[in-house]
Amino acid sequence: MICSKKMSEKAIEVAHCQRKLLGKSVNTRSMGLNALTPWLAPIVWDGTYDLSILDKQHNNTRIGLFVFAVKKYIRFLQQFLESAERYFMVGHKVTYYVFTDKVDEVVKPKIADGRILQLHSVVADQRWQDVSMRRMEILTVFTKKHMPNEIDYLVCADVDMVFNDSVGVEILGDLVATIHPGYFFTEPQHFTYERRPISAAYIPDGEGDFYYMAAFYGGKVDEIYKLSMACQNGIIEDKKKNIEAVWQEESHLNRYLVYNKPTKVLSPEYLWDTNVPYKDLAKKKRFVILKKIYKEIRN
Repeated sequence: MICSKKMSEKAIEVAHCQRKLLGKSVNTRSMGLNALTPWLAPIVWDGTYDLSILDKQHNNTRIGLFVFAVKKYIRFLQQFLESAERYFMVGHKVTYYVFTDKVDEVVKPKIADGRILQLHSVVADQRWQDVSMRRMEILTVFTKKHMPNEIDYLVCADVDMVFNDSVGVEILGDLVATIHPGYFFTEPQHFTYERRPISAAYIPDGEGDFYYMAAFYGGKVDEIYKLSMACQNGIIEDKKKNIEAVWQEESHLNRYLVYNKPTKVLSPEYLWDTNVPYKDLAKKKRFVILKKIYKEIRN
């Protein structure tokens, strides 16, 4: 109890991560640089875990990687899968769940033993916003009917990104979310949460801890079912009111995570954007957003 009290009063600073902090003139949020959240969930930085021990613990763990690649986003799939084979859960049992409207155009990479590529055909919505939100509908169905018999943990990722360094079982947990690299040093009152009370994604001022990006999150299959079901219900509720959350599925994801705290939080190492100004923050850039012209792929 004494130890827990001390940990709750001040989260442990990650002194051995060897990451550089910004100058004193910048108003930084120290909470994200800790090893623990205020609710005592670990924040994963390089050097905060022993992967050799975790690999043994997850020797027989089955892991899924869920990705949407529809319309012009199909152009990113080959690079995404090839980078996943190189860096994602190397040495572990992995099932790739790829959903696309262009199954015949998928270039299948060489898959290591113990890894499976599943291709599922989906109809692409006209608007990219609807494509984005469609993922929650598909997730709800598959985490309820199919995945429980196939995998133990599911990781959901955006296809227009590449794995650039090792991403292993250190990210596994009951419910895992990744801090948005663009809002790492932003105070909660400035997060781009949905602030309209009419929306099911509404988060009032004064609520929230981090702003999470919907490009990389995961957890046990039953927990992702709960998350996707809640988000899908919120999306449906908003559609009945003829409104749309400011950042579509990401707004509903953040709403869910405000009131259902992640059991593990991933640092921006796991979702890196080369455009952020604090380039020395992350020692490793594990999952990187690709540079692209959105007008070319969303039209």
